[in-house]
Amino acid sequence: MTRRFVLRDLCEEDASAFEAYHADPRSLEFYGPDEIMSGHAQGLLETFAQWAKERPRRNYQLAIIQRRPPQQLIGCCGLRTAGSEGGRAELGIELAPEFWGRYGYAIEVMEALVEFGFRTLQSREIYGDSVSVNHRIASLADSFGAVAVTRPAPAWMTARGWKPIEWHVTRLQWEGGRLTLNPRFQQKGHEKA
Repeated sequence: MTRRFVLRDLCEEDASAFEAYHADPRSLEFYGPDEIMSGHAQGLLETFAQWAKERPRRNYQLAIIQRRPPQQLIGCCGLRTAGSEGGRAELGIELAPEFWGRYGYAIEVMEALVEFGFRTLQSREIYGDSVSVNHRIASLADSFGAVAVTRPAPAWMTARGWKPIEWHVTRLQWEGGRLTLNPRFQQKGHEKA
């Protein structure tokens, strides 16, 4: 739980809102060919439900629910350790398109996930992936002091002139208090970059 949001496992009641924002053309902008196929969002929900049942649990994909009415699903977020090198956790945050530009929302969720990753999961590094033209994610990662690394691109990205970006923060940065918000994101009530 954060100041404004409940972070919990996705459930059946979230399916229609989740599928609706995944079908929005704005959400599809940065997806690969396999991710824009019909039924992909439903498949994700099934995968997330399966992850929630695993013991020990290695992947957390959570609904972001507003604490105040209308208490709606505004996106999802996650930390995933399965498939990552030991001690690493992959962080992901997506907001429904109508909440894009609300950097305060994403930062609040990201801070909670980073703390959970380092404190509870005992990760040594948290990383995330994006594409070079996704300026919203670049601003978010920059606001938190993450380091960005460009990687080789798959064919579908190269065809669009994009490159995959991996950003990361280490446990040492977090423990040393070096993960601080860029001052332009610390203004009281600031929601947009």
